Amino acid sequence: MRRFTQGLYGYAVALFVCLAGAGLFLLVTPQSREEHIPRLDYSITVANFGHTVPFGVWAPRQDPPNWVPNSNRIAKGENGAQVLYLGYATATRQHAMFAQSNEQPAAGFANRMTNTDKNQGTQQIGDVTWEKRFRDDKNQRSLVRVLPDVTLVVTGTADWTELGQLAAQLQQRPKG
Repeated sequence: MRRFTQGLYGYAVALFVCLAGAGLFLLVTPQSREEHIPRLDYSITVANFGHTVPFGVWAPRQDPPNWVPNSNRIAKGENGAQVLYLGYATATRQHAMFAQSNEQPAAGFANRMTNTDKNQGTQQIGDVTWEKRFRDDKNQRSLVRVLPDVTLVVTGTADWTELGQLAAQLQQRPKG
């Protein structure tokens, strides 16, 4: 037994046993080559948000084609305001997020969501004009729309076209 555990021969046997174990592990471990992004339904979150805020909630009519809704939550903003977040993996598998709140001042909410206060112009989406913002170091593009009772922000690493697709799907739902 001693000859199997010492010297070069023992080292070679130990190495072979480790490699065989690793190979067996890889052989029996399930592997998937397909992308898996968990899909989360946000309809209950949007409904709950609508019951807690004094304005009509904005939400997508439908998800843009080949987009995967993968996060949603309601959080407290500044001064006790409620904030709704809906996150997506876009068709090109970039990140896009829609956020809305009645937080005041509206500019403070928009600046925090976009990580910048620098206006880069406007983008026309349907018959609505959105303010464009861009933060280069985070590769973050944002569309901002300030309404009298709520501020809407569409932001993420997605390109302007994809962010525009999400903004175009937004519609206000009746209060309650």
